[in-house]
Amino acid sequence: MDFITGETLCIDKPLGWTSFDVVKRVRGVLLHRLHRKKMKVGHAGTLDPLASGVMVVVTGRSTKLIEQLQAGVKEYEAVIRLGATTPSFDLETEIDAVYPADHITLGLIESVLPRFRGRIEQVPPSFSACKVDGKRAYNMARKGHEVELKPKVLVIDEIEILGFDSKEKTLSLRIVCSKGTYIRALARDIGSALGSGGHLIALRRTRVGSVSIADCLSVEQAVELIRTTPLEFPEGESSDSIKEQQ
Repeated sequence: MDFITGETLCIDKPLGWTSFDVVKRVRGVLLHRLHRKKMKVGHAGTLDPLASGVMVVVTGRSTKLIEQLQAGVKEYEAVIRLGATTPSFDLETEIDAVYPADHITLGLIESVLPRFRGRIEQVPPSFSACKVDGKRAYNMARKGHEVELKPKVLVIDEIEILGFDSKEKTLSLRIVCSKGTYIRALARDIGSALGSGGHLIALRRTRVGSVSIADCLSVEQAVELIRTTPLEFPEGESSDSIKEQQ
């Protein structure tokens, strides 16, 4: 593998890890294996720490492809708890309001979901990486500042109901959507459309473009691949010449 010219690693990001944690782990192993002090490593699409699933990690000159890779369609499996909201629209923050939910049925959900298919406008969460006056919205929100974000246009190709627990008021969905979709915000908006509230309690990204979860390695499998796979080098470079540059 030629990590300097550029390689793509498809990794199943573990729950609790940040996207930067994955990139840092891969970069660290690459620097050690290649005897380098610097190495370009990036990813095509951030996943929150409370989400798991497909992360496309690119190295070397392939980092130039990040924008192209990010533009691919994303697929998620999400679980939404209805009847309550949180400021972050997920489990990062505590419940701040409780709403009636006994009226919610599978039939009502089926009647509401078509509103969220196709080209829609969505207001991003305050707890997001969007910038307001040059500052990250999540930094402002975590300090208790009020954050006002403008709606963004996005496309949701598919929303499929995977299950509904009427007792626990949890709704499981499969969602196929464009870049820039916040599933947490979708949970908020679906809860509101049902005359209640909603927040995300589980999220797994199952596809990015043509890369599915079945194509992904665990972080440790990716590390082992880097450590053991025979290396190739760009013309004019070798492991010995790289060592001499240190």
